[in-house]
Amino acid sequence: MNIREIATTEYESFDEDARVSKLVGTFQERGVDAVVVTSDGDYEGLVTRRQLNSTHQNPDAKARSLIWNVGRVGVDADVRTVARLMVGSSAKTLPVFEGEDLYGVVTARDLLAAVQEFLGVLTVEDVYTEDLVTVPRDATLGEVLHTLRDQRITHLPVVEDDDAVGVISIHDVLDFTAREMGRRQGGSPGAGTQPGGGSSRGGFGERAGDLERMLDLPAGNVMTEPVETTTPDQSLDDAVDQMLEAGVSSLVVTSEDRPVGIVTDTDVLRSLTWGAETHLPVQITNVDLLDDISRPDVADMIEESTRKYGDLTVLEANVYLQEHDETLRGTPLIMARIRLFTDRGHFVGTGEGYGARHALHLARNVVERQILEGKEYGRTKKHPSDEERSRLYGWWLAGPPRQQ
Repeated sequence: MNIREIATTEYESFDEDARVSKLVGTFQERGVDAVVVTSDGDYEGLVTRRQLNSTHQNPDAKARSLIWNVGRVGVDADVRTVARLMVGSSAKTLPVFEGEDLYGVVTARDLLAAVQEFLGVLTVEDVYTEDLVTVPRDATLGEVLHTLRDQRITHLPVVEDDDAVGVISIHDVLDFTAREMGRRQGGSPGAGTQPGGGSSRGGFGERAGDLERMLDLPAGNVMTEPVETTTPDQSLDDAVDQMLEAGVSSLVVTSEDRPVGIVTDTDVLRSLTWGAETHLPVQITNVDLLDDISRPDVADMIEESTRKYGDLTVLEANVYLQEHDETLRGTPLIMARIRLFTDRGHFVGTGEGYGARHALHLARNVVERQILEGKEYGRTKKHPSDEERSRLYGWWLAGPPRQQ
């Protein structure tokens, strides 16, 4: 099964100059998870609901300021390839291309619906997460945020007397806080807010106070209930059907009526990648300029660089080559750009050299420096204090000052 059979050609699209307020209206009215952004009709990237809700957006800002460059897939890509890219990049919507043209988009929900009937060979026990992290009903929103971030999870069951009474997802938190900030501040509706309200009053101090009050709200105010549950012995196709029917992305796994784990749509997507190749093929534009290096050598060069960092997985690698008029002893000056989509972020390196090999090595060096700087930052980053964490939550909910 390839993605052409699953992708939809019906999607919401906006020009990069469209105002954020128009995007917000579409997310609210159509219930979509992502929209396509174009420039003069050409694909530029996606804007997701999570992006809009994770920061306080100026409704008059342009769509281009929110573009997210996720990895692309071809119409002939297989299910495993798409599932791996979704899992690795935490993107539940991906653009699908036919050649250089945008064909449509594929969502995690559509992918799971298409493969559901083939999942009966597995049970929930094969894929679910056993180390269940929970919070009590009276936990504060601040504690929920801390747990989600500290545990690096997106779904958090709420328990009371050892019973699962609800689930809080990162989308629940972001939607709730965006609505609350819009309701309290009034004025032009921002991301995830409801239109209407009075004139905006107060400045950052009042907004910070609103955030502090929201952080003290109990989890019960934010959670989705009733909770959808399953058991370890339920077939995975039935579990996915339950998710799709209920419109949820997770099920709490219970045994003897006690919560023992959780299964999410990401867990199911990950099961589709079992047995897949380690890396996606390298996509090369203007491959005819590879006069002194072969395509397999380019792939080996990229893989050799990323193998230096054992915790880095390449999801997609793109190489762009461009020839200049200048030559040196008959060898043209080449510009090479290497773009890597990985499970740790997006890295781009550009280099110019005489011949493709020279240019690619220079571009690779730039990418390696970016990866190394990111790695060292991760190693030395200090854990924030309670005060810093409170400010961080404020930024997450209302948005830091934007830097262009």
